[in-house]
Amino acid sequence: MRFKQLDLNLLVALDNLLALQSVSAAAERMNMSQSAMSNALTRLRTYFDDQLLVQVGRRMELTPRAVAMQRPVRDILVRIEATIETAPDFDPARSERVFRILLSDYSLSVLMPRVLAAAQEMGATVRFDLLPQTAHPYHLLEKGEADLLVSPEPYASEDHPYERLYTDPYVCVVWSGSRHAGRPVTRQGFLEAGHAIMVPPNSAGSLEAEMLARMGVERRVEVRCFSFSTLPHLVVGTERIATVHGLIARTATAHLPLEVSPLPFPVETLTQVMQWHSYRDSDPGIVWLRGLFAEAVASLGGIDGVDTPDP
Repeated sequence: MRFKQLDLNLLVALDNLLALQSVSAAAERMNMSQSAMSNALTRLRTYFDDQLLVQVGRRMELTPRAVAMQRPVRDILVRIEATIETAPDFDPARSERVFRILLSDYSLSVLMPRVLAAAQEMGATVRFDLLPQTAHPYHLLEKGEADLLVSPEPYASEDHPYERLYTDPYVCVVWSGSRHAGRPVTRQGFLEAGHAIMVPPNSAGSLEAEMLARMGVERRVEVRCFSFSTLPHLVVGTERIATVHGLIARTATAHLPLEVSPLPFPVETLTQVMQWHSYRDSDPGIVWLRGLFAEAVASLGGIDGVDTPDP
């Protein structure tokens, strides 16, 4: 099919070439031979009267026109994909649809098990592909590479709809045998103590670290790890403090010798949201998925210290 003399099949090739900036990588992603992809690039260069990709040393770089086309081309394909994939009806008990969900290790440990249990209870046959959060997670929504994003509200995009799930305060956890136990952690004690912190492995931000930094609070970091859910384990048997979400702390204290204390600073409470692409706002499958998350959140209400949204 052609539109204004452009073979529309070439749009997919163009999208992959612009994203990967490599003929061989684009060919592999599309299950094409490298010569076929090279031929597609030649045809695209002729149509647009532009080189699009140019060799610079050992790598290829986009021309200014290619850079300008990159986002619009992806947007066109995401819109087409959303239109084609959106069926008028959705039955979770008969569907084999794969939902790609972007979330942090915190959401993976405290919320996702409840989501999966709720899906199991209703006999859903859908599948879930759980993806790690990135520095700018909403970009994957815009590219159509994720169906749902679960993240702190500051990391959500203003360009797409989202819904608040719940709030969860940040707290300190300390070993019950440490000098910090038996009383609330003080500001001085927090500043003087050694800390175990989470540093994302993929350049994503840590909201509590950003908030403390804005307040001018500098922690004496002695242990760095890549998982919030592991932090409570790492302070057991030590004098260190870990700053974690309330849900993680309350889960950890059920089976670890830990005590929980409020942060000695007025840190904003975490507001967790779920976000989806505006093109999929009426997608019955996404609507069902959002309802599934809301059902899972309702089950959090029995956990002390967790605020759930009003119905």
